[in-house]
Amino acid sequence: MDQTRIRNFCIIAHIDHGKSTLADRLLEITGTVSRREMKDQLLDKMDLEREKGITIKLAPVRMKYKDYELNLIDTPGHVDFSYEVSRSLAACEGALLVVDATQGIQAQTLANVYLAIAADLTIIPVLNKIDLPAADADRVGAEIVSLLGCKPEEILHISAKTGQGVEAVLDRIIEDVPAPVPGSHNETRALIFDSYFDDYRGVILYVRVVDGGLNKNDPIHMMASGADGLALEVGSLTPNLTPGNKLMAGEIGYVVTNLKTSREAHVGDTVTTSKTPARLPLPGYKEVLPFVYAGFFPESNEDYQSLKDAVAKLSLNDSALQFTPENSPVLGFGIRIGFLGLLHLEIVRERLEREYGLELVVTNPSTDYHVVLNSQEELDIKSAADLPDPTMIKEIREPWIKGEIILPKQYIGPVMQLIAEKRGRQSNLSYVEDQALISFEAPLANLLTDFYDQLKSLTSGYGSFNYELSDYRAEDLVRLDFLVANEKVDALSIMVHRSEALSLGRETVAKLKDIIPRQNFKVAIQAAINGKIIAREDISAFRKDVTIGLYGGDVTRKRKVLEKQKRGKRRLKRFGKVDIPAEAFFVMMRRSND
Repeated sequence: MDQTRIRNFCIIAHIDHGKSTLADRLLEITGTVSRREMKDQLLDKMDLEREKGITIKLAPVRMKYKDYELNLIDTPGHVDFSYEVSRSLAACEGALLVVDATQGIQAQTLANVYLAIAADLTIIPVLNKIDLPAADADRVGAEIVSLLGCKPEEILHISAKTGQGVEAVLDRIIEDVPAPVPGSHNETRALIFDSYFDDYRGVILYVRVVDGGLNKNDPIHMMASGADGLALEVGSLTPNLTPGNKLMAGEIGYVVTNLKTSREAHVGDTVTTSKTPARLPLPGYKEVLPFVYAGFFPESNEDYQSLKDAVAKLSLNDSALQFTPENSPVLGFGIRIGFLGLLHLEIVRERLEREYGLELVVTNPSTDYHVVLNSQEELDIKSAADLPDPTMIKEIREPWIKGEIILPKQYIGPVMQLIAEKRGRQSNLSYVEDQALISFEAPLANLLTDFYDQLKSLTSGYGSFNYELSDYRAEDLVRLDFLVANEKVDALSIMVHRSEALSLGRETVAKLKDIIPRQNFKVAIQAAINGKIIAREDISAFRKDVTIGLYGGDVTRKRKVLEKQKRGKRRLKRFGKVDIPAEAFFVMMRRSND
């Protein structure tokens, strides 16, 4: 294909702003997919994507329109997958900015616009859902003008659901999006913007060829991971895999390799060939590291091997998924898994339960901490239970994030207060038409549980939140332990700032008292820091009227029987076991008093 007739573009939008629906209409109008094969959210292949209305795994597709080759990349819209979005943008020359005419610009939209501007992409503003009665095209159009500095007449008004105005989007892509810049013919470089593992074919790469070309059966080399392989098949996606003989510079397509795991082909890596090797990789690659961790335990220890195998299979597809075996005295054997964020955690949990039929107990999510010992040795701990002896610790550093919240002006006060409650620090306040943009910094651990729910509640659902990891900062952190019947439960231990430890300890033991069932003996639930008890609640024992058959006689008879029962309960307290239900292990997720 002549490079001047190729257009590579992606769609960036917030969750539920109509990104996947617009992709459906583009496929329909260009005749890429016949009406018989067409279904809603065609590029969203997972059941979870369809149910939640979000794109989890990006999908490229090649379309033909007016003798032009249009390559579309449907990108994820959630903050957890922002690195994948950045690599998708690097594979394109243009971007459709889709904004819901009923909701306006949201925080994730703003973050992706900044990424697109940094990648020097041509941005085409599109106002979607104009057919809805609640649409306010003038107000939202003014927000887009304020953000991009474009003219109001440059904004396309469409309805992706009905197809109104969608053909104008295709014409605009051909007119405004530049053709790929001709690359070097002396070396081969292709950017991997996604990869997945196929049970029958091995690892399949989605690539954008920047220099040279990739031929079928070429020996290939991954410049970051150092893995070598073979391009068993190359071709384009229409949207199914369509084999070809070669991928030329400027084209987007797929490469079937003989690699055994996606860990050998990271997103953002550069593919080159042994025949025409590249000297330098393409810029922008970084290794994606998880920063949210949770313990996954099977409800029955018999299912541990099944859980281990299931997580290993998922990790073949998801190079960001990192896991290590974990053992808890209460929960038994399990696996501690690292995630890119809470949505990533939720998706993996649902997939394990649905696709592999597992019943799981998931512990409270936490983040990782950098611990500096007195000997200057540095440790990276992913669970509070791994914290060494406090006398050996010089300092503990926790991750902080840079966040942005977009919300209507009238909700600024309550949201500022919420940020302060989470130990956050506001850094900037600006306005985009009727919307306010609050920039702030905060410790990640304080935002992991119910921050998003509280934000939605305070702003009547209009607030949206986006964040990125900033750095690690030394803070006065302590490990808060919880004891049930004088036995420490490691799975409940959390890292917390000293100033918040007392209130959180009291709040948590009160909730555990409601969750843990009563026993035949009194059970003490305690919160402790370094062995010092800071909060306590007691679950009273079941009371039995053992004197029911004692009529008349001396009162000492009754006392003897009650004393005997008391001794029995003391003995039971020493040897009895408390059954802790699964809900107790994610009590932190419900910190706010509902």
